[in-house]
Order: sequence, then structure tokens, then C-alpha cells
Amino acid sequence: MLNPPRALPVRGRTVPAATGPLLILDARLEGHDTFLTGTLTLHGHDIPVRITTLDHSTTLQPTQALPDNLPEQWSAALHLRHGQRPRDVPDDLRAAASTAGRDLDALDDAELRYALTFLGEATTAAIRTERLAAIVTGLPTLEGDPE
Repeated sequence: MLNPPRALPVRGRTVPAATGPLLILDARLEGHDTFLTGTLTLHGHDIPVRITTLDHSTTLQPTQALPDNLPEQWSAALHLRHGQRPRDVPDDLRAAASTAGRDLDALDDAELRYALTFLGEATTAAIRTERLAAIVTGLPTLEGDPE
């Protein structure tokens, strides 16, 4: 049996755009995979959307025409088929950074998200090894360690 999509309460506003109206969330969607699709339940309508989260905002782009008379400001439920993005640093990354004397804790939330996604999307052990090296090389050295 499939798990039902997870529903998140969201608030936002409707903004006109050249490609059609966009639904901009008031708060950035944190900790969830984005650049995927979901369904927004808004005023009794189930609206399929493409979810795009950038550094400071989340935008929902409807993939079909929006119903008439939606308010500019709204509250809704966003249903995600995919879940919470893992935020734990994997042991191999933590060990590689430690061995190299690099400061993994220097990454801010956005940088850590990007690094974990980049590493997590490796499709082979060889690609993962190369991505580990790329991430670790980009980290600053630990204070007190000579470079």
C-alpha cells in the first residue's frame, strides 16, 4: 500500500507572471526535496504544482490553469509525495572532512543542503567518492590546522 502524500499547511500569495500566475509561499519550504511536483489544496481545488525552492523563497508554478477568483493572499495544504530531506551528515563525509582537517561545521544551512543533495544523488560508488573529494576540498581548514 502506498503512503498518502504528506500535507503541509502553507500560506502565500498569487503573483502574475509572464508564464502564468505563480503561487509564492510566505515562508521558504525548509527540509523538503523540491524541484519536484506536488498538489496544492486551495479553496477546495486540488492544483498540481511544480515546486521550486531557491535560497530565500519557495514558488509553486501551477501545471494547469488556476480556478477563477482565487484570492491574492491564501492559506492552503501542500501535498508532497516525497518526504523530508535527510539533514544528517553521512559518516563517510564526516570522516573525510576530519581526515583532511576540513571544517564541515563552517557550512551554513543552504550550503549543507546543497552538499548533501550533491552527495546523495551519486549513482555509483565511484561518483560518490569523487563527490566526497569535491565537497571536502571546498571546505575551509579547521582553525589551528595549517593548510
